[in-house]
Amino acid sequence: MAVKIRMKRMGAKRNPFYRVVVADARAPRDGRIIEQIGTYNPVANPSEVHIDAEKAIKWMSDGAQPSDTVRNLFSKEGIMKQFHEKKNQK
Repeated sequence: MAVKIRMKRMGAKRNPFYRVVVADARAPRDGRIIEQIGTYNPVANPSEVHIDAEKAIKWMSDGAQPSDTVRNLFSKEGIMKQFHEKKNQK
């Protein structure tokens, strides 16, 4: 089973809010999820990002692939750096 870390769109029309979730790659964007690991609010000024870094690193080390947008969020939050440091320690 291919697992992805991606965003699930919530919120009203023209007022997006996203949940960062772990889901089966075959599931639709707003479909069934395995676990929610964070949120992203691009409308807030400045935009708000809340991600559980431990869960994100755990899922990536188990083989979950982040989407391009989620990978950018992880890089800005320093999660990708933590993941690569942990991976290189082993």
